Amino acid sequence: MLKSLLTAAGIACAALAGGLFPGTAAAQTVSLAVTDVEGLEQLQRDWRPLRDKLQAVTGYEIEFFPVSSRTAAVEALGAERLDFVLTGPAEYVVMNKLTGAYPIVGFGRPDYFSGVIVLASSGIAGVQDLRGRKIALGDIGSTSSHLAPSQLLADYGLDPRSDMEVIHTSEAIQWEALKRGDVDAVGMNYMSDFIALRDQETELPPGAFKVVARGPDLPNDVLMAGPHVDREIVEALRKAFVENSDDLVAAVIAPGGENTKYEGMAFVPEVTDSDYDYVRRAYAAIGHPQFGEFVGE
Repeated sequence: MLKSLLTAAGIACAALAGGLFPGTAAAQTVSLAVTDVEGLEQLQRDWRPLRDKLQAVTGYEIEFFPVSSRTAAVEALGAERLDFVLTGPAEYVVMNKLTGAYPIVGFGRPDYFSGVIVLASSGIAGVQDLRGRKIALGDIGSTSSHLAPSQLLADYGLDPRSDMEVIHTSEAIQWEALKRGDVDAVGMNYMSDFIALRDQETELPPGAFKVVARGPDLPNDVLMAGPHVDREIVEALRKAFVENSDDLVAAVIAPGGENTKYEGMAFVPEVTDSDYDYVRRAYAAIGHPQFGEFVGE
């Protein structure tokens, strides 16, 4: 949904932006959703600093658009009631397929990849030794704790659907199950989950755990635009990220909480749709080669 507004505030913001839209009297209102954030209160808390900074440098009015689910975001994009969505790699692939929405800028996170971990005392030397074993993965449909570990197993020639028993549970429960020997391996986000859990571990030393496979860096979280959005607006936002990178990164990280995962991030304006082909292969690895629906929703 795009609404033309003529407001003194918008004009002032455009002027402060250093003439990004010289001679333009009308400010545009665009809408923004973040798929893993439910409710306006959390959107305001976690993403207001970025929203406010983007408004200041572009002159656009940016309205938060709370969504209750990823499907709700797809429906709003398709109905042209929602213009921009910040989402994860797995969600991007499906939204792109269903709506034609496309990437504008990647939110590049350092050390964003997955790993497969076993106990060093397990006798498991490599991924091939997991055939016929039991592995715990994270939430169904999660990029780094389900799709990526599944593709990682496939990269080593194993079919995660038939060559082993897969269970899904939280990372904390995975960890305890691995320690007790209830599962033979876990697949999870390497830094956010494995390193964090290992650092908090009090019963076993770090050397008690062994990584038998590390995946490639995963595609970035991404800000995507609906196909109905005016290209001039899309390019203006992309330009804003390029020219105000440091300030906008600071605005992303400032709220803390869940946004601490972006510490050390960099914006990637060169992001392309093909960057997400690894995730598409991962969908195929778990039996969803059409990636036309949100797995687990």
